[in-house]
Amino acid sequence: MSDILSHRLALLAEHPNLPLLSQCLHGIERECLRVDANGQLAHTTHPRALGSALTHPQITTDYSEALLEFITGTAADPAQTLAELEAIHRFTYTKLDGEYLWSPSMPCPLPDEADIPIAEYGSSNIGRLKHVYRQGLALRYGKTMQCIAGIHYNFSLPEALWPLLQQAEGDHSARQDYQSARYIGLIRNFRRYSWLLMYLFGASPALDAGFLRGRAQGLEQLDTDTLYLPYATSLRMSDLGYQNNAQAGLTPCYDDLPSYTESLYRAVSTPYGPYEAMGIKDAAGNWQQLNTNVLQIENEYYSNIRPKRVTATGERPLQALRARGIQYIEVRCLDINPYLPLGIDLEEARFLDAFLLFCALKNSPCLIEGECGAATDNFLKVVKEGRRPGLELRRSGRSIPLVDWAASLLEEIGTVADLLDRAHDGQQHAQAIAAQQAKVADSRLTPSARVLDELQRTGESFRQFAMRQTLNHAEHFRGQPLPAETVAAFETAARQSLEQQAAMEAADTLDFDSFVAEYQRSLSA
Repeated sequence: MSDILSHRLALLAEHPNLPLLSQCLHGIERECLRVDANGQLAHTTHPRALGSALTHPQITTDYSEALLEFITGTAADPAQTLAELEAIHRFTYTKLDGEYLWSPSMPCPLPDEADIPIAEYGSSNIGRLKHVYRQGLALRYGKTMQCIAGIHYNFSLPEALWPLLQQAEGDHSARQDYQSARYIGLIRNFRRYSWLLMYLFGASPALDAGFLRGRAQGLEQLDTDTLYLPYATSLRMSDLGYQNNAQAGLTPCYDDLPSYTESLYRAVSTPYGPYEAMGIKDAAGNWQQLNTNVLQIENEYYSNIRPKRVTATGERPLQALRARGIQYIEVRCLDINPYLPLGIDLEEARFLDAFLLFCALKNSPCLIEGECGAATDNFLKVVKEGRRPGLELRRSGRSIPLVDWAASLLEEIGTVADLLDRAHDGQQHAQAIAAQQAKVADSRLTPSARVLDELQRTGESFRQFAMRQTLNHAEHFRGQPLPAETVAAFETAARQSLEQQAAMEAADTLDFDSFVAEYQRSLSA
């Protein structure tokens, strides 16, 4: 274990400081497709009984009208976060008429591209902007790829922890700058080690054969309806299906926050030839993308982790980061585990906490030449063949067996887990580490191996397996009705969100073209 990590752990272990580790904040966003009773994509509109997808704080849509997104608030205890996520699922099932929430990350059998419905957000300017942005995604990447679902894990360390570390290290920069620099360091370490998350929690080794629209992409045929790779962990996070390389040069190595925000600013303000050829509007004058730049908006950048700051009304993410620095990070590479009703459980959350705190406390020098590419290569190698016996990765310019590197990482992360357990007066984090060590010792215990084993053992296709899990989870959620007061609170939130959307639509004064022009200029202000 490095001297810096040991020193920081010792500092946090001191009696006055230890309670800080019980004050980390957690939030979860879970995406899932609505499907009909036959496991086909739902073509119904977003259920009005769930409220407005534009303004509801917990229930919205992602890319498609059929792609629900559930958003929790933040809590110090991830058990509370998961309980809120459970309640959102249970309420949603009370409002689904003959429909279900698809269990895995990879989509159900999809209709033709033209028949995948893009999410609608009403007639307000901001609602139309969200819809046109999604039209741009369809134009640039295709609708099929946008129907993949995942888990986003939001995590922050307590604000009081940063000045403690800053003072101990004799750093004299502004507090906000120190905090942002340390979060950027966390992200650099995440880039180095996130392949481990793919091995441990990847759960998409197979997919419906129709997903690739006839392009084999090097996958093998498991049965007539299923494609797979025998040692894959997360095909969702692989490069399959993406035909567009506009973002190829957009891999910030996170030297500092200004360089990160500058790279994204260039991307949202630099024209890209193929998009210019498509035009902002089609031949009939209808909007089809927000602009012709490399990125339409910041969130179009597909990254495994993002630095984040809560935005004020009308404020863009880049503006918030520039003005007030990094507040938390968003982990975006987690598959939905099809064996879990919520797609994630408390054991995984406890491990993520230890992993992310490890990334924050371990020394994190800037990624030197070649290291950034090696981090990307390691990640892609693990998502496609992470369970291959004898698989080797690159560390510090040398090859190392995955199992050896994973074991040493888990040993270090275990010291962080032990400290978290002391702060929480329990053993749950150590137990979470032990469960991951078992997966490294026996890859058959990983979710990806379990999925493939079940497909091969039962003879089910991917869609049959996924629908069976979908029905099991529906029974779970419907089997325990929510308390009446909880249902009433959700129904009130739904009603208020619809009223808020109507008020926004009535308050608009600008025409849409002028609104978009102002939105584009806002980053330069």
